[in-house]
Amino acid sequence: MNILFVGDVYGRTGRQMIEEYLPKLKSKFHPTVTIVNAENAAHGKGLTKKIYRQMLDAGADMLTMGNHTWDNREIFEFIDDAKQIVRPANFPEGTPGTGIRYVTLHHNLQVAVINIQGRVFLPPLDDPFRIVKQLVEEARKKTPIIFVDVHAETTSEKLALGWYLDGSVSAVIGTHTHIQTADERIFPQGTAYLTDVGMTGPYNGIIGVQRASVTKRFLTSMPVRFDSEEGPGQLSAVHIQINDKSGKATSINRILINDDHLFFD
Repeated sequence: MNILFVGDVYGRTGRQMIEEYLPKLKSKFHPTVTIVNAENAAHGKGLTKKIYRQMLDAGADMLTMGNHTWDNREIFEFIDDAKQIVRPANFPEGTPGTGIRYVTLHHNLQVAVINIQGRVFLPPLDDPFRIVKQLVEEARKKTPIIFVDVHAETTSEKLALGWYLDGSVSAVIGTHTHIQTADERIFPQGTAYLTDVGMTGPYNGIIGVQRASVTKRFLTSMPVRFDSEEGPGQLSAVHIQINDKSGKATSINRILINDDHLFFD
């Protein structure tokens, strides 16, 4: 079986890239499960019910989130009923939503999808190492195929979580920084790893935001409004092949589509 994971959809441009290229990617790679990080899908901050449905209609089987989960308050109205969303599992007890869900396939084969958030340079949530370990133990009672989206700021925290989970999950893929890294590998015990899958959104922005606004912030240290950049888009993703019985990864390949990396089906 194989998983297609698309990184951090940012604003309208990101949604347009999903609508245009996700069906093409699914036709090319024939993923068993398609997962999309959508925490920035609504104007760069949060998720609405309409956009949630759009992502599913475009071909996503599960959406993961991150530190911007609650930026659009509309999500409080539907997240508990949205069976295809996982938010960071280490949010405080009593937070709406859940940090783990399962995609059920043929012959009752299941894929567990876990979302966890780092703590370095991000809000001080519960210990991601402890929480994710508990969820992995829970998931392994049902399936050996476990996908973990680590939404974190630093490479060291993501890499530490990757090594920590090696052999107990199928894949640990990082999100949040919006810049695709080139360190894809399979760890010795069979876990596929990538520090950051990258962003799906404006190609000529600064992590999706208008360049002038970000530059002004650096030059003046004054607060500025961050709006999405216009212009051409990009799509960042990763394709992972996994052994159905063992849950171990057998290959991992990055995908990058933009004006400098054209898509060929």
